[in-house]
Amino acid sequence: MFNAQAAQIFRSATGSLSSRTLARPSTTAAARRAALAMRSRHYSDDKSQSAEQSKNAETENGEENEKDEVEVSPESSLLHKLKAEETKVADCMSRLRYLQADYLNLQRNSAREKEQARDFAITKFAKDLLETVDVLSLALKSVPKEVVAPQESSDASAASPSSSNPPAEKSAEAYLKDLYEGVESTQRLLLNTLFKHHVKPYDPVGEKFDPNLHEALYQVPIPGKEAGTVFDCQKTGFMIKDRVLRAAQVGVVQDTQS
Repeated sequence: MFNAQAAQIFRSATGSLSSRTLARPSTTAAARRAALAMRSRHYSDDKSQSAEQSKNAETENGEENEKDEVEVSPESSLLHKLKAEETKVADCMSRLRYLQADYLNLQRNSAREKEQARDFAITKFAKDLLETVDVLSLALKSVPKEVVAPQESSDASAASPSSSNPPAEKSAEAYLKDLYEGVESTQRLLLNTLFKHHVKPYDPVGEKFDPNLHEALYQVPIPGKEAGTVFDCQKTGFMIKDRVLRAAQVGVVQDTQS
């Protein structure tokens, strides 16, 4: 009986001892795992903190570098401003030269236009006077030269009349001669007046036909003369300065080979 109780107590004691010994390694393993987890967390936190610190350091270094780049010396800033001002001055000088050239061109054009306006202001008036010149020219051409220039004997007899005979009346030829001289003087005075205003006549007989200066009225084949040559002038041409006031109306030698 006593032996049986002792055996039971021994078994219970050994069982409790075995359960304690088995529980200890499990608790130590769990503690080790928790410690490892804490260490890993702490390591990751340290790693993230170090990364953040490195980033902050890099940004601070970059800002410092930028500040160093921005903060330049006064001499370099003055040189930069001087270059900028020199660029502005060069730009202003180029614009001034262009404006000066434009102003000079404007002055020249204005002076030329003013001169042309002064020279060609009487263009229409002079063109109207050319009809009067043409009428006077036709009047002079209608009188034969034999009538205008009589013989010397008749002039001498008329100039020295005898003292016994009274002076005879003028003949019709004498009156015609006086009229001719009057018309000729009027035409000469009118042409001189036009000449003062740079209006000049030109007779193109014998020249080559120029459509800019001549107006062909007719063509006639004439042997012995070059084709395209002016051989007759019906109306004299006139120029004012270097412009054609009126083209000469002419007859041209015709080309017989065509």
